[in-house]
Amino acid sequence: MHEDRQDGTTTGVWGRVAAAWAVAFAMLHFYWALGGSWGLSVSAGPLAEERPTWFVVVGLWGVGALCLVGGVLGWLLARLRPDGLAGRVIRVLGWCACAALLARGFAVEVLLLTDTAGRQVDVSPGQRWWTLVLWNPWFLVGGLAFGLAARGARPGSGDT
Repeated sequence: MHEDRQDGTTTGVWGRVAAAWAVAFAMLHFYWALGGSWGLSVSAGPLAEERPTWFVVVGLWGVGALCLVGGVLGWLLARLRPDGLAGRVIRVLGWCACAALLARGFAVEVLLLTDTAGRQVDVSPGQRWWTLVLWNPWFLVGGLAFGLAARGARPGSGDT
């Protein structure tokens, strides 16, 4: 999809989608960190009930903060198209976010679908189903959004 800054119709749409995806995930993690529970038991299993300090600090606040960084990256991919080193760094970070999200989504899908870990993993049938149907597809959507945003962030296509 070619994006033309002059017409303003499709400029940076994938960057905006990536930013919205990342901010939505950040807000969900902050909701959980503040004590919310909707969806957490399906996502985190026993950790949702126990809520050890390390899990709240790293797994909820930390991941939420990382998602906010992803939101800024998506915004940069949507808005800025600088030439030179800055542009290359932004695009590489976009591709890295794409790769990490797609790898996470596909890896967990394969592990749950093939049950390579055996039944010794403490994953209930409900967790398995919700992870396959709800959580992992969102990681794949986020990965695709960041990849398409990085692909569209070409040097010299920015504000003139």
